[in-house]
Formats: sequence, C-alpha cells, structure tokens
Amino acid sequence: MRALKARPRLRSAADGWRTSPVVEFGFSAWETHVDAVEFPGTPGGRRGSAIVTPAHRAWGREAAATYLAARKRFLREQEEAGLPPTIPVQERWVASRVADVPGVRRYELEVWGRQYATPDGSVRELWLPQLGALRPNRPLAELAAAAGALVYGVPSHTDRYTAERTAMHTGNAAPARVRIIGVGLGDGETSVLRAEESGVPADWTDDEARELFQRQAAHRVTPATSGTGRRPGADCADCKALASCSTLKRVPGLLGVPHSSPGRKRRTVSVSDLRAYRDCPSRYHLTRVLRLRELRVESEAIRRGRAVDAWLNARHADPLRVPCRYTPLPESLPGLQGDELAPALAMLERHRGRCPFDRIGTHDTCSPQHRITVYDPAADVVVLADCDLVYTERGGVVIRETKTGAHRYCASGELMERYPQLALAVLFVAAGTLTGDPRRSRIELETLRPDGSAEEELDPFDPVTVEQARRVLRDLAAPWVAAVDYPEAPRTGYDCGNCEASKWCATGRARLSEEAR
Repeated sequence: MRALKARPRLRSAADGWRTSPVVEFGFSAWETHVDAVEFPGTPGGRRGSAIVTPAHRAWGREAAATYLAARKRFLREQEEAGLPPTIPVQERWVASRVADVPGVRRYELEVWGRQYATPDGSVRELWLPQLGALRPNRPLAELAAAAGALVYGVPSHTDRYTAERTAMHTGNAAPARVRIIGVGLGDGETSVLRAEESGVPADWTDDEARELFQRQAAHRVTPATSGTGRRPGADCADCKALASCSTLKRVPGLLGVPHSSPGRKRRTVSVSDLRAYRDCPSRYHLTRVLRLRELRVESEAIRRGRAVDAWLNARHADPLRVPCRYTPLPESLPGLQGDELAPALAMLERHRGRCPFDRIGTHDTCSPQHRITVYDPAADVVVLADCDLVYTERGGVVIRETKTGAHRYCASGELMERYPQLALAVLFVAAGTLTGDPRRSRIELETLRPDGSAEEELDPFDPVTVEQARRVLRDLAAPWVAAVDYPEAPRTGYDCGNCEASKWCATGRARLSEEAR
C-alpha cells in the first residue's frame, strides 16, 4: 500500500479515494488559522469543501494561539542570541530527484509541516506540530529524510496532490543550514528535535544534512516505493489495490448493516470507535478520528490496566513459553507508584492460575496484541481488532480478551453487550477469518481483580451465540454506518466530564456548567 500511495497519479476505479463530508485531518483547523496570520490575504481552505465542525474549529483557534505564542517566544530567544529571524515560506520545498526506483521516471520528496527561512534563504527551518505535549525525539532516519527535503528542495507549486510539482525560480541559493523543530500544540513547548538513537539535535550544516540523508534515508526510498508485500491494517481503507487484494480477508455483512452513502470515503472502524460514537458522535469524531484530546492526568484504573496489559503482553511474547506461574512478579510497573502497585501485582498473581502457557503444546502458536483486519464490502468498511491474545490449542484457535477491574457473571448475550469486542471475536471465528478445529475453538474472557479472577468462554459455532453476536454488533454499528456528520449529541446519562474533548464542545461545556450550579 505504501508503494502505491507514493504514486499519486496511479488511480483505480474501485479505490478508496472518495470524499468525506466532514474534515478528518486533525491539523486542518489549526493550519487554516495559522495560514490566516502568516499569509494574510491568501485563499484559505486547503482541505477542500468538507465541513469543519464547530468543536474542531474551536480546537483550531486554541491550538493556533498556542503555536503562534510559541513562535513568538522562539523568535525572541533567537534575537537575544544574535541569530537572524526566520519568516514563513508558503511555497513547499520539493526535492525532485532522478529515480533509482524501477518503473519511475523521477520521485519527489517533500515533508509536511510549517516552513520558515531567513530572508536570504541561508537557514531553513521545518516546524513539526504535535497534537498534545511535545515529544522531543524522533527516529534518526525520519529526521534525515526531512533534512533531505530541506537541503535539496526548491520552492515549488503544489496545487494538487496528483499533479507534478513545478519548481519556482526565486533567486535564493541553497541553504547553508537546516533545522527541524518540534512544537506541542497542547503545551506550547518547543525544541530542536533529537534523534531517538543518539540524542543528536536536528540542526545541521548543508553538508552534514546531505551526508546524513545519503547515509540514513536515501537507501530506504527504493524499498519504500517498490515494495510488493501486503500487510493488512488501517491503511487498507485508502489502498488503491483493495478491490483486487487477495491478502485482506472479506466477510460480507460482518457489521450487519449495508452501506448507505455510496459516494462516501471508505472508512476503518474498531469496537472502541463504535462505543465512542454511541457515547457521543462528536466525541468519536474529535478523539478517535481527529485524535484531539485535552492533556489530562489519567486515572489510576487506566494506568493500572495499561501496566498489567503491558506485562502480560511481554510475558506472552516469550518464545520459550514459560508459564506465568514460574515467572517472578515485577518489583515495579511503569506508570504506577506507591500504593498503586499492590492492586496491579495482585491482578498479575491471579493471572498465574489462568495462563494459557500451562496447557498449550510446543507446536501451538501464541500471538499477543494480534491485529485482525477484515473488509466488509457490504458496508464498505475495514474492521480492525487488536486482540489481547490469539493462540492455538490442540488444533483449535482461541481469542482471549483480558480485562482488569470489577466483574459479575452474566449470560453470553449480556456479556457481549458489555464487551462487544467479544461479539466481534465470535463473528471472526465463525466466519473463518481464523481457522481452527470447531470442537476446540472458543472465545475467552479473563477478568482480573485484586481480590479474585474469573474466566468465561463463548462458543463461536453455537447458533444462538452467533445470532446474539450479530445483534450486538449490528445495533452498535448501524448508527455509525448511517451517519454523515458528527453532532454534539451525548447519549442520555453520559458524563461529559469523562470526555477528553469536552472543552472544545459547546454542548459539553453547557452540560458541565449546568451540573456545576
């Protein structure tokens, strides 16, 4: 898919390159506001005619103010250090190179972000925004590729994604220095980005940038743009070869709902997405599609669950298959401190008596955090599931989900309503996406509490269980499949205080204000 995406002029009559009625690029609203300040008087709306929701626009205004304030501080620091200021550059820097890729006449390298340069063009800066807090480190190869675009690139017209870039003649010489700066739109922090591997800052002379690009990035172009391997995942929704792909599994009618908007862009969805949409369409759009979240301190329960999952995943990835009962419990867990550690360790202790390594054979397979990707052509949706554990046992295939927290016993239908990922797992196995002996294949739910544990099973070949699973998934998916916008409409009883994006949502703010009276 990456190789096909690198060829924007290659199209397919059945590909996923269709429109979305609502903007689905998180940075879009921020970019519009910053453009209006840095390039006043120029036409806006780079993202076409899709609607920007009010909450997305509110986030964009706030993020733009944070970003512009960070730029102002940076320029003041540059001035105090006696360094020349940089000014915004609107034309994209594009490095057009003679291709060493089979079947390609030339390739063009450019990088997304805000561009700045000194008035004489001797210094070029790339500012890479991050949606939340600043993350100051990036892989060296990624920084080297960006540096290549800066040092080799020439200002170019880039009106359309599918059009060949046209170089502009500005009279400026190639830069003598390039740097890459990260900025957190949530916290306003800025920093010259550093390589994850060595801590080297991304601030290089032109010769250093060229040498780094050749050594760290240039040789990656050919495999990245000529690869033929296929690995199903989230990118399948935009893949031009989906119609003819034999690797992606297809289950017509998996969601139980037909596609209602034929002209709409193909989408991906997970059970977590569907649950978020059920809580509030706007919350789903902001947090799951746009990835916009307020910086918050996570609750102990969330951090505990993540720490327990991480330890179990690491143990179950052990190629020696040592049962967890024989592995010493850790002395610490990431993200937990003081009294928070004991409940998590108690949960891990409870797991020891239920670890699947106690019973699987040497020829069985075990895959923690196993991603299953299935295309439902009836709904025109790519369905994703990251299963906690998928393993085989005596010819059968088992999907195990592990949950931390409270638990009570209930019937299979109610169990799947509470944990709809179990319903999806049932339908996956029933449809044959994971093959195994029906007599031994099953879905497991392991629930861990500090004071106990439980394990329940679902039979994916029992007609009643399968019908219950279809109903649960259909009821959850139907409103999402039919939706064309994302109104601020929290379900009755939903606590907007739990929403990570309520500060940008007028309905959420009104609800919280009313509750505070």
